[in-house]
Amino acid sequence: MMRGPRMRIAAPIVIDEATRTELERLSRKRSMAARVVLRSRIVLLAVEGNQNKQIAEQLVVSTRMVALWRGRFIEYGIEGLLKDAPRPGRTPRITAEMVDAVVAKTTQSTPANSTHWSTRSMARVTGISEASVRRIWHAHGLKPHRVESFKISNDPDFAAKLEDVVGLYLNPPEHALVLSVDEKSQIQALDRTQPGLPMKKGRGATMTHNYKRNGTTTLFAALNTATGEIYHLCQQRHRHHEWLKFLRLIDQTVASEKQIHIICDNYATHKHERVQRWMARHKRFHVHFTPTSASWLNMIERFFRDLTENRIRRGVFKDLEQLIVAIGDYIDRHNDNPKQFIWTAKANDILEKVTRAQAARNKRLSV
Repeated sequence: MMRGPRMRIAAPIVIDEATRTELERLSRKRSMAARVVLRSRIVLLAVEGNQNKQIAEQLVVSTRMVALWRGRFIEYGIEGLLKDAPRPGRTPRITAEMVDAVVAKTTQSTPANSTHWSTRSMARVTGISEASVRRIWHAHGLKPHRVESFKISNDPDFAAKLEDVVGLYLNPPEHALVLSVDEKSQIQALDRTQPGLPMKKGRGATMTHNYKRNGTTTLFAALNTATGEIYHLCQQRHRHHEWLKFLRLIDQTVASEKQIHIICDNYATHKHERVQRWMARHKRFHVHFTPTSASWLNMIERFFRDLTENRIRRGVFKDLEQLIVAIGDYIDRHNDNPKQFIWTAKANDILEKVTRAQAARNKRLSV
């Protein structure tokens, strides 16, 4: 008597009541992904004693799929149904050694005829595709086409000046006014050689690349760190004469009973002999100098950036008077609703960053 082929018996599944309840919930949940619902139904039918072939016929899927998710549930439980089984994928053509070579060459060398690598030049040297070079650079955060500027202060009194300035920002003295003061020099009144076109749907505004210079002005500005209000004066030059004129303006504007603390940089104009004599006669003025090469500590620089971005850079000025009026209007509107510039960085944190930068620079120079 001949016997047919022996039927393979699938591994049985035995579950507790809590697991069954969860599987039934997943199999009926409308917001659940369809693949998870299907896998839950496969397991529930297997719990009832159905074989893989029977389940496959009932759910109209392949026997191989049923066997896969039966095994995944036996090994990992419900968690194994919620995510796809790992796939080995194809063997990568770019080995780890090749990746290390690209990273090392990018960071430690330059091409013979250029200051930095491009994807094309690196691809030619390493023998891999531009796309592969791009992926490696992206994965390691490398951007050879970009360079960032920096300036580390070498002021021997950096720590003391830093604590002094930041202390005024974070803990200003009572019954006193703290002013962040500086001049924005050589602001050009630029007129375009041809009229530009306004922005419209599908096209940005246009402006000619060439221009006509109609003179320059220097903006003297003081930022009240407590309120964000700006005191200003436009002058043709920026000598100690103009600086004194601005100090007199502040003296006349601020109530006489208030002490005035001025934060400014180390520009020679601010330390002129005549300025020092004037300061000696006006005892309520107290000058605090930022460290050398640390103009970023002066809060007024933030306002200068906003002024440039919002009003000057794309402005068109037929003459110098138009520029001065535009600056004045911008500051007047700012003062109508001033907003305080909040300083959050502590002196110790800044000092730690500068110390690390100095150490990195010295290490680089010693190599």
